Amino acid sequence: MPSLDDDHTGARIRRYRKLARLTQRELAARIPYSYSLINQVECGARPASADLVTAVAAALRVDVSTLTGAAAAELLLSRRAALLRPVREALALFDIAPDPVQPVRPVLALSADADHVCWQVRATRLRAAAQVLPELIADLTHLVLTAPTTEAWRALASTYRTAHDIALKWRYRDLAALALDRMGWAADRANDPCLAAIRNYKRALGWQGSPLGLRLVEAGHQILKGHSSREALAVAGQVHLGGSAVAARAGDAAGVERHIGAAHELAARVGGEAREIHWLSFGHLNVQLHALGAAITMCQWDDALQQARTVKLPPSTLTSRRARYLVDRALVEMETGLGETSLRHLAEARHVAPEQTRYHPRTRETVRGLLHTTRRPTEELSRMAAWVVV
Repeated sequence: MPSLDDDHTGARIRRYRKLARLTQRELAARIPYSYSLINQVECGARPASADLVTAVAAALRVDVSTLTGAAAAELLLSRRAALLRPVREALALFDIAPDPVQPVRPVLALSADADHVCWQVRATRLRAAAQVLPELIADLTHLVLTAPTTEAWRALASTYRTAHDIALKWRYRDLAALALDRMGWAADRANDPCLAAIRNYKRALGWQGSPLGLRLVEAGHQILKGHSSREALAVAGQVHLGGSAVAARAGDAAGVERHIGAAHELAARVGGEAREIHWLSFGHLNVQLHALGAAITMCQWDDALQQARTVKLPPSTLTSRRARYLVDRALVEMETGLGETSLRHLAEARHVAPEQTRYHPRTRETVRGLLHTTRRPTEELSRMAAWVVV
């Protein structure tokens, strides 16, 4: 299938033309430009002039900025930046104890809040989590700098991890990296090897396809060497899953198989889904989903489709994981020519976790693929494309 990751003006003209259920010739009949020019602009062979874009926007009854892609992106970025600015400030003041307006709550209460905000991310309530993070980080910072305890340092490290997860999901990679640095700082003071290993796992995911990613995976395992608790086994298994993602990005099928195999062995030793361990939910289902993700990364579509069909998600599956599986499955089905089934799974993902689904790159990739391969989109596909803002 042709590459669908283009995001130029011509590609947007093609998408919105299809949403309007017009052929290139029908669009040309409505504007003072030829069918040949529209064809070349849509495929990227010629740039779209300002006059052409204005004419097309009028014919399709959309704003010019919709076709140039500026307005939607700027609005989304400004909203997220406003939410994350206080988080960034809290991370910057990591070594300065703030003056609390009111007495800081006990460490047990703050630890419970740190756990809850981590759960909110897994429930795809990113905005709610981002709103409470700054005050929680400030309270825990005050606590560890004025009355430090191991529990307080652990809670702070966990909260930094949540900041990383939100920043990464919203594609603020610089903020995500800063949060991981703070997590390492707190984990060292908590003397918690599991938190330190989780940090290396997160760092490795930022270097997929690079030898540095593999080094970080190995460093994570070294941190856990000699630790055999159920917590350590679950974290070690998750680090192996990180290794499978790094290997998949590098096209290393043997590496993927090795890490997935090791993770399955550790899942058997852990027993059941270890949801309570740092919200990793490590277990055989998690391993199965990572194997599917690796197949998708390596574009092994037939294998990925077979794997996707064998996955059975229990009712207790975390919202973020369920939505990610549905989006992954929709992409696989689109790539294997199952357009109707693909769209159905996207619709289910939207119902389960609208915010996560709407802004996930694979959602856009799937919708663009469906538009590319469909001559006249159905009303359902048109509504989905308009919602996603492809």
